[in-house]
Parts: sequence; C-alpha cells; structure tokens
Amino acid sequence: MNVNAPNAAHESLDARDRPARLTVGVVGAGRVGPALAAALQLAGHRPVAVSGVSDASVRRAATLLPDVPLVTPAEVLARAELVLLTVPDDALPGLVEGLAETGAVRPGQIVVHTSGRYGTRVLAPALRAGALPLALHPAMTFTGTSVDVQRLAGCSFGVTAPEELRLAAEALVIEMGGEPEWVAEESRPLYHAALALGANHLVTLVAQSMELLRTAGVEAPDRMLGPLLGAALDNALRSGDAALTGPVARGDAGTVAAHVAELRKHAPQAVAGYLAMARTTADRALAHGLLKPELAEDLLDVLADGIDGDKTTGEDR
Repeated sequence: MNVNAPNAAHESLDARDRPARLTVGVVGAGRVGPALAAALQLAGHRPVAVSGVSDASVRRAATLLPDVPLVTPAEVLARAELVLLTVPDDALPGLVEGLAETGAVRPGQIVVHTSGRYGTRVLAPALRAGALPLALHPAMTFTGTSVDVQRLAGCSFGVTAPEELRLAAEALVIEMGGEPEWVAEESRPLYHAALALGANHLVTLVAQSMELLRTAGVEAPDRMLGPLLGAALDNALRSGDAALTGPVARGDAGTVAAHVAELRKHAPQAVAGYLAMARTTADRALAHGLLKPELAEDLLDVLADGIDGDKTTGEDR
C-alpha cells in the first residue's frame, strides 16, 4: 500500500489494518465514482467494471477509467470485491435494496457508498446479505475530470462504519489521498447539511455576485472577486465570526437600504437571498459583539421593511 502523507494517523496503520489489493467496481459513473476508482487504482487496486447510463457518464468512465468495461450494476457486483455506489442520495436506498433482493451482493464483499446524507444504516440490505458496509463521503466538489483525482490529496472524508471495519475504512480513505473524519450515524444528516450550507450555497452566492457585477459594468468579475473572496474565506476559516466585515456588521443601515433598492431595480430575484443573509449576518454580529446594539435597531428595521416590501411586490405581481 502506498501511503504518501507523513502524518501520525497514516503511520499508525500497519499491514494488518490495510485492505489487500482489491478489484474495484463503480455503480453510477457520475462525477464522483470514476475519480475515486482512479485514485484507488493509483494505490494499486484494480478497477474491473463500471456502470453508467447517460452519455456524460460513459464519457467520464472512458476518460478516467480507460479499458474498464461498461456493464450493468449487477455485473459490476459480480466482478468486484470492492463496490462503490456513487448514485444520487435519493436513489441509494432503492439501489441497495434492489441489488440485495436480486442476490447480486456477495458475502465478504465491501460495499461503499459516497452519500453525505447517509451512514451505513442505508446499507442494511447488503449487510444482511453478508457484505461489509462503509460510508465514505469526500467533502469536495467534483468536476468529473482528472483534476478531481489530484484534488483528493488532503480532502476530508466523512467516514461512518461498524467499529470492526473502522481501520479498513480509514485505510481506504488514506489510499485515495484523503483524510478520514469520523462521523456518527445519527449525525450524518446534520454533517451533510453543514457542507451543503457552506459549499453549495457558496456557488450560488458567487455566481449571483458575478452576474450583478456584470450588470454594473465590470468586465472581469471573476478577477475582481477572486482575491476578495479568497481572503474572506481564509479569514472566516481562521477566525469565524470575528472575520465579519461590511455594512451589516458595521450597522450601516443607509447603505443596506441602498443595496436593497438597487437590487429591486436591477435584480429582484436576488432580494430575498440578500435580506435572508443580511439578517443572519446581523444576528451573528450582534451575538458576537461586532454590531453595536444602538446601530442594530435601524438596520433590523431596514431589513424588516425590505421583507415587507418584497411581499407587497409579490402580491402586486
């Protein structure tokens, strides 16, 4: 097993804790599965089968897993000792149940899903068939290209597994270049909500910000936002709420009112999100002593007026 990261957690895994070289199959050739299988291949495992339906899935599999045959999900399980179930969250329970009911799952087979929402309980049908269940969720956004394999280096994985499989689960994560982070079964939905709140909503906010800058006449909004957002993210990760800046944290009610007015004029679809985030920011700034109480009242009035105005506008439409 090739373990390149030199930290103590990696060094503590001796040969008895590490999985043997395994044949690997992927059910669901979305953006995640082929990248993880390619990473496992770099660690010495052997991808042997992949399933995918859409043209995009077929292209991804051909690019990241060349010469690996495209077969049905049942055939993937027939060929592989380690199976990656990389399908959308809502499709996972039905897939697991269907594979188990048809006898596709074999005793001793390692069945891994990559859903952030679920722990190993969703793999209960496979467990009853004798499989070894693991939940390994990479906390990363995927592009569906080879760059994802490189980005796995240092990526945290939310790991949930039975106690007796914990070392094997962590070893697989390390082999993919990741860092295992143990997440209890009952905490998986909250864990996933936290990641979605930070990552998915960030993409929406950045894309919306770029649109508004283009409307304001900025020719290269990405170049303008890059340093600003990079510094904001770094400061937030280092200091949390203490990194808050801007008109809401300062209590500049007049500036916030001007923002709302301009958004109503040029991007009414952005008003609700701006008001919601501004109110949340104000609450956190107040709680952490950044927003002075004497300035908060006027600010909160502006935000309340903005919400009422949005409702009135909706009724008029």
